[in-house]
Amino acid sequence: MLQEALRELEVPDGSPDEGKGVDPDMADTAILLASELCENAVMHAGTEFEVALTVTDTALTVAVTDRGPGPLELHLAQPRQRYGRAASHGRGLALVQRLSTTWGTRHEADGRHVIWFSLARAEQPAATPAPPAPPDAERVWTTAEQARWLLHVPPGLVDRLEPAELVAELVRRLRELLDAESVSVEVDEGDGTGAKEITRDGSPDPGLSTGSEIISGVGPGPDRRVEVRLPTTAPLRGVLRVTHRAGGGADPERTRDLTELIAYRVAMAVESQWLRAVDQRRRSWMTYLAETSELLGQSLDVDLAVAVVPQVVVPRLGRWCAVHLVEPSGGLRLAALTHADEDALPELRAVLDPDGQPGPPSELRARLAEVVRDGSSAVRFAVPTDGIALPLRARGRALGTLLVGRPANRPHSPEDVVLAGDVARRAALAIHNAQSTGAHVAVSQALQQALLPRALPVVPGVEFAAEYLPASTGSDVGGDFYDVLTVDPSSWLVSIGDVCGKGARAAARTGLVRDVLRVLVRQDRSLPRAVERLNDVMIEAADPLQFCTLAAAMVSRNRRGGRGGLDVQLVLAGHVQPVLVRADGTAELIGTFGTAVGLVPTVRLTCTEHRVAPGDTLLVYTDGVTERRRGREQFGAERLLTVAARAAGRPAVQIVGAVRDAVERFSAEPLDDDVALLAVRAAP
Repeated sequence: MLQEALRELEVPDGSPDEGKGVDPDMADTAILLASELCENAVMHAGTEFEVALTVTDTALTVAVTDRGPGPLELHLAQPRQRYGRAASHGRGLALVQRLSTTWGTRHEADGRHVIWFSLARAEQPAATPAPPAPPDAERVWTTAEQARWLLHVPPGLVDRLEPAELVAELVRRLRELLDAESVSVEVDEGDGTGAKEITRDGSPDPGLSTGSEIISGVGPGPDRRVEVRLPTTAPLRGVLRVTHRAGGGADPERTRDLTELIAYRVAMAVESQWLRAVDQRRRSWMTYLAETSELLGQSLDVDLAVAVVPQVVVPRLGRWCAVHLVEPSGGLRLAALTHADEDALPELRAVLDPDGQPGPPSELRARLAEVVRDGSSAVRFAVPTDGIALPLRARGRALGTLLVGRPANRPHSPEDVVLAGDVARRAALAIHNAQSTGAHVAVSQALQQALLPRALPVVPGVEFAAEYLPASTGSDVGGDFYDVLTVDPSSWLVSIGDVCGKGARAAARTGLVRDVLRVLVRQDRSLPRAVERLNDVMIEAADPLQFCTLAAAMVSRNRRGGRGGLDVQLVLAGHVQPVLVRADGTAELIGTFGTAVGLVPTVRLTCTEHRVAPGDTLLVYTDGVTERRRGREQFGAERLLTVAARAAGRPAVQIVGAVRDAVERFSAEPLDDDVALLAVRAAP
């Protein structure tokens, strides 16, 4: 429509109306420049626009008004690849500047942005009265107006802009206002990576590293540059650099004032972005340390705890990590090692493994020994490989060292060293807890094994077999026990019992029951009398909570009539009834219940006699068998008799194994009580 309006106003040369219409060349120029302004409104504002044409006797004025808040829409738009003239980044305005008589911009109070230009028409005769001034006549901006345009950003847009985008917009405005060749901002975050150019001429580029030093000072130098230090908080440093055009004749005072003015606003945005990144990094590290503590605390096994340490360090804090532990002899042992590049592991292991370096101590081994001895802070080393060594200390004891190789393409920063030290403290505590638990478990397991016979007797014509399934393989010591004592070549004391409770007290009472019963039987006391004297000893201990159920059987060869087999005298002191498995495939419970020992001063006991024929088996067990649960259902004595009867006629070890398998298959839940099984079989 603008083109049609201008064509209607065109007057050919030599026409009688020449001077009243628009020259064709001026119309073409106006159409060209108006199209550039319209394209600028579409590409930069992204809104609808209006075109106003004003023709006076002295000038032709075209104004393009968009509905956006200003030129910041370029930085609010999503990143997209530009083609053709859109990639020239504002050359249309340079065209307007060269071809128009006057041009300018105007920001309305309602947020609209107006760009206009005027083309002067041929001078009119003197008699023609002077036309009124165009509505948007160009005027010179005062310093205050320039500063306001330079710094004013609508509050709504400031909230929507990223700090890097805001810096880019401010730099672009400064470059346009000063008509400078280039304007750039460089920032050094004090992390050892050097200064980085974060924006140049209004284009953010956070990944571009210049490697230049930050220079303080104000004023153009021989290279036409003005450099102003950004007023930021240490360790953050920055510089705003303005480079003038050659022969541009820029005013040094004006350049300095405006550059210093914009430097404060840029510094606020840069520091805001830096503080946000620092906060995000700290939050990330806090999450990392919390996850590290959780991983290190999941296992009380020393090998597993040590193996986790390098996995949480690499690649977060370095390319490789190794853990050395102090041996009882005082030397160091390479306990764990990992590398981001698995192909480099063999070579790294050869360097870090003290056992693989015979001869005098290497420099690295000497440094590690120093770290273990002093144990105060991190030590940097560069030979034979670059990294830091930190002590592993917990509760005042040196456990070893943590070695962390340098990250890729940079040394360890102070923040890396602090975090590695925190990981080392957490790892040392986890390793110490695992070592303490391992030692405690080893003592408990040794004590548990000491309560059981190392080996069962091997006797011609008599088979002994036993199984012990502890409810816990950790530090808890169960109260179940079994024992076979050879009284003479043809007699054996077979006993099995269950002391109330678990732990060290139960273990001590178990040892008391077993050893006292052995001594009393060897003094030629009868089995009932020996159990009564055992009860007296336990009562004297004055600990009624540590009572014991006991099944004691005196097993001897049958000497009557040469029929073979075994004779059994059985006493049950509160214990479950044994099972007599006959060779013909039947099984029954035998024995008479009596009083548990250590519970009351006087016990009632009944000694019953039984014959174990050739091929028969006497099976004694603890209540962990019959009380094994599957939901509300128990394994029970009836199921035990069925399993034992099915195994009748087999060797003693197979009968014990059949019962054990049946108990384990009965429920998928872990054992909640110890299980002890002991079988005595008369050979066929």
